[in-house]
Amino acid sequence: MNEAETIQQLIQYNAADGNVAIAVNLANDTVWLSLNDLVQLFERDKSVISRHISTIYKEGELVRDATVAKYATVQKEGGREISRDIEYFNLDVIISVGYRVKSKRGTNFRIWASSVLKKQLIENAKKSSGSIDYEEKYLHLIKTITIATNTALLDDLTTSESKGILKILQEYAYALETLDKYDHQQLTIALPTETVVETEKLTYENAIQQIRIWRDFQKAGNLFGNEKDQSFKSSLETIYQTFDGIDLYPTIEEKAANLLYFIVKNHSFSDGNKRIAAGLFVYFLDMNNKLLNNYGNKRINDNALVAITIMIAESKSEEKDIMAKLVVNLINSNN
Repeated sequence: MNEAETIQQLIQYNAADGNVAIAVNLANDTVWLSLNDLVQLFERDKSVISRHISTIYKEGELVRDATVAKYATVQKEGGREISRDIEYFNLDVIISVGYRVKSKRGTNFRIWASSVLKKQLIENAKKSSGSIDYEEKYLHLIKTITIATNTALLDDLTTSESKGILKILQEYAYALETLDKYDHQQLTIALPTETVVETEKLTYENAIQQIRIWRDFQKAGNLFGNEKDQSFKSSLETIYQTFDGIDLYPTIEEKAANLLYFIVKNHSFSDGNKRIAAGLFVYFLDMNNKLLNNYGNKRINDNALVAITIMIAESKSEEKDIMAKLVVNLINSNN
């Protein structure tokens, strides 16, 4: 365990029912609560909370060193104020415990914490540069965070889907807090320096064949992949559109991102629109040798794919450009 840090910023959390008021430690782009704070928040015995935390680490759901920190905390003991090094747990742990105790208060705390962290990120971004040249980039970033945060608050998300959205927020948004990092992962689409050669075009016939294979394999029923109109064929044709002989979406990543967006938003099928969109997105990347990075790992992991698909489904039509750029930045090694 590292040497204890000093708590530098406390922010008050008041539960909606008025029964709980906690001083929350805000540090390192997340919020932190002690074991006693968690007991108070979730209104469970300390032994219950401790057992859940132990299970979280034992099952490998979270990494202890990355989610626990020691902070020097002043406590009153026998009329005296004594400073002790207390373990604090970050928002990932708080959310995981909340799922296990099935507490509505946990959901409310997550909503509050997301709002606090978003405001902090925006304030840090503004402080990091006074240049008006970055105004549009910051607006793009803020829109992305807003979409992701709003989607993360949906009540019907599963644990893995919520974690995927949180992962996008952590790995994508928080990595852009300083101008130096922002310059390397800005919300624009950088064209690759090398010549891009598409190894294979995703045709309508090929796509339909894949959908039928998935339907039979998953025993999804006849409504899965049943076309309601011609919009699916139009989605495929759109990603290959040209203007004056130049592709509107010149890179494989841009084609893949817009393919995912169009299929999700067009609702072309009676059932399975999001599953089909995500499946064809991965299939398209794979057939063009873009699914894996140079280390043999997926450029976008399963949870993040589920998360981004849901974010697209929940986004507004005027947010299409920002969603497409987000997908490209998640899969493009040049960004």
